[in-house]
Amino acid sequence: MTEMVRSTAVADRLPARPTADAAQARLRRRYAAERRFRLIGLLAVLTGFGLLALLLFTVFAQAWPAFLQSKIRLEVAFAEDVIAPDGERDRAALMAASYRSLLQEALDDLFPEVEDRREERALKDLLSPAAELELRDMVVDNPALVGTTQQVWLTAADDVDQYVKGYVDPSLPERLRRLTDDQIGWLQWLELHDRVAQKFNTALFTQGDSREPEMAGLWGAVVGSFWLVVVTLVLSAPLGIAAAVYLEEFAPKNNRWVDMIEVNINNLAAVPSIVFGLLGLAVFLNVMNLPRSAPLVGGLTLTLITLPTIVVATRATLRSIPPSIREAAYGIGASRLQVVGHHVLPLALPGIMTGTIIGMAHALGETAPLLMIGMVAFVADIPDGPLSPATALPVQIFLWADSPERAFIERSAAAIVVLLGFLIVMNAAAVFLRQRFQIRW
Repeated sequence: MTEMVRSTAVADRLPARPTADAAQARLRRRYAAERRFRLIGLLAVLTGFGLLALLLFTVFAQAWPAFLQSKIRLEVAFAEDVIAPDGERDRAALMAASYRSLLQEALDDLFPEVEDRREERALKDLLSPAAELELRDMVVDNPALVGTTQQVWLTAADDVDQYVKGYVDPSLPERLRRLTDDQIGWLQWLELHDRVAQKFNTALFTQGDSREPEMAGLWGAVVGSFWLVVVTLVLSAPLGIAAAVYLEEFAPKNNRWVDMIEVNINNLAAVPSIVFGLLGLAVFLNVMNLPRSAPLVGGLTLTLITLPTIVVATRATLRSIPPSIREAAYGIGASRLQVVGHHVLPLALPGIMTGTIIGMAHALGETAPLLMIGMVAFVADIPDGPLSPATALPVQIFLWADSPERAFIERSAAAIVVLLGFLIVMNAAAVFLRQRFQIRW
């Protein structure tokens, strides 16, 4: 009797059994909540991809005109008495005045009505200063041109290039544009006679920086970035991998000094890059007196930024190696050094290479520390070593984006596309190496 009363009291305290309709309603609410959660996640992913696609489309749309350069076709008479009046062709081929007169004669033949000196100067301004260098290079490469008349395509000035690409409105008052009414009339006549065309801008990939947009190129910045990455790789890869191997395989556990080093390495990965630039400015330039604006100093500074990334990635890779590999090596009598060098490191190599490449990609995209150590200077020459003055692709983008000329805006976008190409190639190489050498346990 007592047991029956106790079971009845317990049953009274239990919640009422839900009906079938209530259970179905709860299931419907739970499934609806799950669908809403999945929909929110899908919308977040689509929004991220949409913003990324918008960014890439905007960059590529602005960069595309920079890959084309306006050219003007002229009939140039390579008169021997102008290029080499004394028969000294090799020396006279380097005289810019000779080719300036050739260009003036070619333009005068097209527009004989232009006689005023001011108008002749405005007519000559349709061509870039690079046109004289192009004629000189033609004669130097092919001396047989002397004494002949050839049709050649010569680089137009940046204002002309912007007009051909549709960025200059001819209906605006003359004071609001950089081209005069006479220049626009001459250009329209040239376009009517198929003497103006847009051709692939090879100078963008073969020349160094220049004050003239149509003569500015990325090759100097590409070479400077190459030396930066080389110096950073040579210094950061051995140091970072050796530090990670020691901390993970040889350092004593539960040691106060080792724990402090590990905490500092993890904290360094979150330090703003401009702080490393200040450190490079104070130590490498002011104390060690290394050459300013040199890839060596930039590589040393970027090494400080890259080391934490390589150390953390290498340690994570070493931890992923199964303990059975080490135990089997110890079981056949291998020493700790043999276990690490003959078994652990070869198996961890794919992850180590991936972490190193990602660290190099991170270093390649840095700008703030390079600005602090003086790599923001205008450098027109191609650097020939890590001690030569140089700039880098991110700094070149900064310089061009800060320039007032409209033509530099599209060139800065083109430089961004080139930099993105390098980063995509480096990350693709990291993925390929991981897939190629990864071992499934």
